[in-house]
Amino acid sequence: MTEERNPQRWLILIVLCLSTLVLVIDNMVLTVSIPPMVRDLGASAQDIQWIIDSYILVFAGLLLTSGSLSDRYGRRKVMIIGLVIFGAASLLAAYATDPGQLIAGRTLMGVGGALIMPSTLSILITVFDEKERPRAIAAWSSVAMLGLVGGPTLGGLLIAQFWWGAVFVMNLPIAALAILAALVLMPESRGPARKADPLGMILSMVGMTALVWTIIELPQKGISDPTTLAALVTTVLSLAGFVVWELRTASPMVPLELFRNRMFTGSSFSLVLVTFANGGLMLVLTQYLQFVLGYTPTETGLALTPLAVATLAFNGLGAALVKKLGYRYLAALGLLVIAAGFLGLASLPVAASFWHVSGAMLLLGAGCGLAMPAAIGALMGAVPAAHAGVGSALNDTVQQTGAALGVAILGSVLSGAYTDAMPGDAPGAARRSVAEALGVAAGNGDAGLAEAAREAFTSAMSTTFVAGACGVVVAAVLALVLMRERSPVVEEELASVGN
Repeated sequence: MTEERNPQRWLILIVLCLSTLVLVIDNMVLTVSIPPMVRDLGASAQDIQWIIDSYILVFAGLLLTSGSLSDRYGRRKVMIIGLVIFGAASLLAAYATDPGQLIAGRTLMGVGGALIMPSTLSILITVFDEKERPRAIAAWSSVAMLGLVGGPTLGGLLIAQFWWGAVFVMNLPIAALAILAALVLMPESRGPARKADPLGMILSMVGMTALVWTIIELPQKGISDPTTLAALVTTVLSLAGFVVWELRTASPMVPLELFRNRMFTGSSFSLVLVTFANGGLMLVLTQYLQFVLGYTPTETGLALTPLAVATLAFNGLGAALVKKLGYRYLAALGLLVIAAGFLGLASLPVAASFWHVSGAMLLLGAGCGLAMPAAIGALMGAVPAAHAGVGSALNDTVQQTGAALGVAILGSVLSGAYTDAMPGDAPGAARRSVAEALGVAAGNGDAGLAEAAREAFTSAMSTTFVAGACGVVVAAVLALVLMRERSPVVEEELASVGN
């Protein structure tokens, strides 16, 4: 951490926010780009799965390695390289003429994203001191939330005016501006010189890639499927080997001693659980808004706007309150408000009003605005400056894993509850998903089937959001129990990790 405040630190923050924004928006606009991609490229269902999953697999697999590389070779340098790769890959994806080219572009975008994301937060905590860091993290996380909510709306507008490739072309000017600003404004920072850990890198890449693949495949194929089973075995062996190796090697890529710090461990577990709940949020809510309430994609984006507005407002409030309440109590308070928001969503009826939805969205946004910067600030505050890059990568890995688990597990809960709630004599396709049910109903003019599907989905959504609320309450309890200030003895031990 710099002893004197960098006079350009707030301009640097804008660069970091731009770099983060381009990643979040890109992932969210993809959800509205799939239908025209299928039409223009002739993509099969398997192609679509790889278009989505190729990015996630590469991104998750490389996060820890890229964080370690940024500490070793320079955080600004790694971020700029990531922006260059991401921009070039976006161009390849935008003008792809077949599914294979688009998958290749998305894979390279995952490489670029993995290099960018850990560097942004690690640079932030080295540029801002402890007094200003809560405000900076609040601004950084606000931008991520804006991209999450505004991405689908922006993507819909671009596709309506141009073509699906426009959602990738828009990455180019943002990436170019971020690269230029980073070269002009941003100081280089790195950890102390230490030996590389190639075995740790390989084990982390294989283990994290296999973990995400297992999470993706398990709900669809089950544990007995040979591919899923092989991925699960690979995950366990690789990650177990990674932990054993990191504890034994003299120069570990990831200092596992960090997990002896209650603040770090508590904030990590809390983030896993809250991103677990939020991971299923968009998956479930967007289907409810469009299939049950009949919203258009643009109207769906507008319905999510209160979430972004409340997050922005309460991010600022949280940055001020953290000085009075501390990370522990502020995170717990925010998590309980998020849980209340999930319960509000669980109470939505089949014919909910816009204001009912907005009220629950406001609660969720308020809770996220209070909890997320506090939990991230606690986690990063527990990381020695020498390991800022890998600490940031751990934060990203925790959140990516939680979100992936949320999509997989809560998606399975939703699917199972929906099937159970549908009439036993409904057609097989209609019992699989609300989208298929509405398609069958439209084809044969069965208004009763359509109504039954909407009621079944609403009931299943309620069950799913109650499960999400329970996870967030557990996160609040963990924050209160574990997120305590570290002792001076542990402080010295952690500081010596990078030496």
